[in-house]
Amino acid sequence: MNVRTALFMQSIRGPVVLITVGALFAIHQAGILSFGRTWPMLFIVIGVMKLLERAFAPATPLQTPYSNAAAPQYGAYANAGYAPYGPNSQSQAAPQPSSPPVSTSSPGGTQQ
Repeated sequence: MNVRTALFMQSIRGPVVLITVGALFAIHQAGILSFGRTWPMLFIVIGVMKLLERAFAPATPLQTPYSNAAAPQYGAYANAGYAPYGPNSQSQAAPQPSSPPVSTSSPGGTQQ
């Protein structure tokens, strides 16, 4: 189906529901039927709109859970842009901190 038709169906859902609510209140005010008897029509309209959206939605191919060939090797790290440290990683050494550790034994936190 056409993508534009599917987008059109999604974009008119809200206005169609508002028009339906307005029509039901107008019927209530005219004294034809009370809103208490016509409100189920909202469920019918919403259901029909959802059916039409599904009918006009473009078919999407099944997607694989991994986006690149390295994903099965690294699991959750595949899309993060880095690999975990371990036997299969590119770098074996962990990054070193840029400043020396601070001693907590002195009151000022200075290194001794």
